[in-house]
Amino acid sequence: MSSVDGEAAPGRREPVLVDLALQGGGSHGAFTWGVLDRLLEEPWIRIEAISGTSAGAMNAAVLVDGFSRDGASGARAALDAYWRRVSRAAAFSPLQRSPIERMLGRWTLDTSPAYLAIDMMSRIFSPYDLNPTGFNPLRQVLADSIDFGRLASSPIKLFITATNVYTGRGRIFRNSQITPEVLLASACLPTMFRAIEIEGEPYWDGGFAGNPTITPLVRESDAFDTILVQINPRERRDKLRKAGDILDRLNEISFNAPLMKELRMIALLRQAADPGTGEGARWARMRTHRIASDRLAEFGASSKLNAEWEFLALLKEEGRKSAEAFLASHGADVGHRSSTDLDVLLQEC
Repeated sequence: MSSVDGEAAPGRREPVLVDLALQGGGSHGAFTWGVLDRLLEEPWIRIEAISGTSAGAMNAAVLVDGFSRDGASGARAALDAYWRRVSRAAAFSPLQRSPIERMLGRWTLDTSPAYLAIDMMSRIFSPYDLNPTGFNPLRQVLADSIDFGRLASSPIKLFITATNVYTGRGRIFRNSQITPEVLLASACLPTMFRAIEIEGEPYWDGGFAGNPTITPLVRESDAFDTILVQINPRERRDKLRKAGDILDRLNEISFNAPLMKELRMIALLRQAADPGTGEGARWARMRTHRIASDRLAEFGASSKLNAEWEFLALLKEEGRKSAEAFLASHGADVGHRSSTDLDVLLQEC
């Protein structure tokens, strides 16, 4: 069992075990950083397990390692250091905002010459043509940010999802199995990076199979409350007319589909499971919560490749605000009842 620094003071709220489910989304993962930064300030929240994919996997691994070193304050410091390294590494990338985007105050890369060139080339050439050495700046960032030996022995359970290219199925890696290559595999977009080989098998981004994967949190954690931090908008009411907007929405739907399918399955199992003992009781007693922000949809898909510090800081602050709003509206529900109605998903079948 894990805990945030120290025991709750007399008269304060009793500790509640929670699991975290962290979605991927490139630099929009800085929103999740802000959410985590705020949640780690609450002494009654005790993190039992985390499931993460892509950017969510990075946040999860950094948090768990930092927590193992120095509790909640160590986790917050580790996340801050990680995202600063990401921003410094991105400063050398050709993917930068154009003068027009800077002048208009937009965070997208839609008119960036490098972004447009890479986007076009990716439709003709593969990463094996364009990046034969398999260079990925995140590899060094991860090496500088995480002690993987400490991660392996952490009391917080960690579940990282990557997609097996051969089978199309997700594989879940646990604490002792997690390496820099596993995290890179979980965030491996196949049009940008070569597949990551692990034990002789190639892997792509875990979002294709589970974004994030919820099932191990139910089966392998002692917590009954799962807080989902969602980055990709589930719904959009925009009229899509531009080719780029259509492709962006297709990607959002694709990366949300595994999560929606799993949540629907959980809703079904909760209704059908035996509430007595064993795994059935866990499904029946599961409580779900969600933290998200409509503002992320305003930034555009290409902004997920923008890692300027000012943008990351903006996303972090949005994450903190969203977490604060969740705690104010639903903090009292945690440990008692779900604040997200999964049964609504059954009406969509």
